[in-house]
Amino acid sequence: MRLSTCILPVLRWHDGGRARWELAEELGFHAGYTYDHLSWRVPFRDGPWFGAVPTLTAAATTTSRLRLGTLVTSPNFRHPVTLAKELLSLDDVSGGRVTLGIGAGGNGFDATALGQEPWSARERADRFAEFVTLLDALLTGDDTTCQGTYYSAGEVRNIPGCVQRPRVPFAVAATGPRGLRLAARHGQAWVTTGDPKVASAPDATPEASLAAVERQVARLGDACAEEGRDPGELHRVMLAGFTPDPLLDSVDAFVDFAGRHAEAGIDELVLHWPIPGTRFAADQEVFERIATEAPAQL
Repeated sequence: MRLSTCILPVLRWHDGGRARWELAEELGFHAGYTYDHLSWRVPFRDGPWFGAVPTLTAAATTTSRLRLGTLVTSPNFRHPVTLAKELLSLDDVSGGRVTLGIGAGGNGFDATALGQEPWSARERADRFAEFVTLLDALLTGDDTTCQGTYYSAGEVRNIPGCVQRPRVPFAVAATGPRGLRLAARHGQAWVTTGDPKVASAPDATPEASLAAVERQVARLGDACAEEGRDPGELHRVMLAGFTPDPLLDSVDAFVDFAGRHAEAGIDELVLHWPIPGTRFAADQEVFERIATEAPAQL
């Protein structure tokens, strides 16, 4: 089981931001991820929120081992051509330590930030499929031309290519049939936060949430079978913090949570760095003990 963290981009780099990423590496986390939004939910909506790619680039220069990535990027305000160039550059600066977490996006603040109307669920799915396919081509080819319904590229050069070959790995966030097939087709990893409907139910329990994750893993296996892909080739990542589990209450509570989810097929857990006064509030000392002590028990 890999143990990673997600550091929300809410601190100025020279006023706690850099120190947080350096400590993440010092604590031994496998990877440090951040959200890729223009802003996020309340209370973050009205506070500091910095860009994901510049933050990860800065983190790349102050760390040497920690993998870096987004959880997740979406098409809401990005285009494959410009994103590909940024990823190629970030992969170069980091020495090949970048993972692109990518999802379809939703109807949050990002969905209308560029002045557009929110897309329907169908259009989001259509755009997501086209976005990932073109991004894959851009990052693996030196010269890409493509005419799509939503995204196109005209003689786009991405030389010398990524440090990681054939490109930076994709961690595809998906739970529906189309998204799972996309993960099976293009992903090196699959990402879940659990089942939000199960987790938000009035009678939500850790047991019900775990069962929902098990069903998702099974559906991912079905999607891999449809695509002729060995499901064992995909890492299965869970961004924790959205299920009714007291996983950060103690080291023992986390080890129990991690063990049950490892049995369900998850092989990387991502813990939000504690932020007081938010849904990600947790005891910083316990969080750090989990990072340093739990891996030996998993």
